[in-house]
Amino acid sequence: MRPSRLLIRCVLSLAALATIASVAASQTPSPARLLVLLRNASALAIVDPASGHVLGRVPVGKDPHEVAVTPDGKMAFVASPSEGISVIDVPAMKELRRVDTGALSAPHDVLYAGGKVYFTAEGFKTIGRYDPAANKIEWMLGIGQDGTHMMVLAKDQQTMWVPNRGSNSISVIDGVAGGPPKFRTTAIPVPGKTPEGLDLSPDGRELWTATRGDGGVSIIDTTSRKVTQSFNLKLTDANRLKFTPDGKVLILDGGTGTLIVLDAASRKEIKRLKVAPGDSGAGGVFVMPDGSRAYLGLRDDHSVVVIDLKTLEIANRFAMGPNSGPGCINWAFLR
Repeated sequence: MRPSRLLIRCVLSLAALATIASVAASQTPSPARLLVLLRNASALAIVDPASGHVLGRVPVGKDPHEVAVTPDGKMAFVASPSEGISVIDVPAMKELRRVDTGALSAPHDVLYAGGKVYFTAEGFKTIGRYDPAANKIEWMLGIGQDGTHMMVLAKDQQTMWVPNRGSNSISVIDGVAGGPPKFRTTAIPVPGKTPEGLDLSPDGRELWTATRGDGGVSIIDTTSRKVTQSFNLKLTDANRLKFTPDGKVLILDGGTGTLIVLDAASRKEIKRLKVAPGDSGAGGVFVMPDGSRAYLGLRDDHSVVVIDLKTLEIANRFAMGPNSGPGCINWAFLR
């Protein structure tokens, strides 16, 4: 029996609708956004991660250093050492307010956890916590070390690790979520010079830090709170270090425009990948939680480089514009 003309028309119509839906889906803008700090331009760039197109720029405090974002992707927090913390409405692409952390406090890093914003205040040798819902700084905690700079928080959100560049130490703050007077601080000396970039291993057992002043790496056992190993990679300006979910370590050496990839378990170097023709300046590294790719902000190259973490090759490069100076990168998935 031959199909009726009506049936054929229905099948063709369904196929056409499927094609139209497929095309429409491919043209629907992704809800994902790259948040790229433009240090030279003193702005937060909101970028389409597929095309690299800059959707908008939000003016923030002078020479912004780090950016944190809420899990729903709707709010971002940008630290400027000279002008406080900018609170950004990401969908609207505008600054809502600027938080004054105190004259000469020099806020540098910001980290969002448990509805609060933690920040380092290098000038005060402290960390602090800001409540965005109440719009107030809840407390400041003196570290007693020089150059309190970056932060990484354990998965339980109770233990924070902070490098102190001027004291060549890593501070551990236990019970940080409880606030004063419940927390306890311990300073761990590291043998290298100027620890800065740091990250916890995926299993939380090790804390790795790149020592920017001597081109090395120090590894701390998080249980014993002792340095178990240090080695020199002969880097010239390693200021950012990040783990991948599968246990690789990425270190950005801005002095040579090179990404160094290590296997954390064996401590062996896997690759050195040239990502800029020369000195790429102080930059940023963001690793996707699914381990598919990493984004590098290259300040002096004025670009963002996309690394395929399976092939360990450059997958794309986004130009951020003349004198933009991209650095820290984060990811917002608008829900």
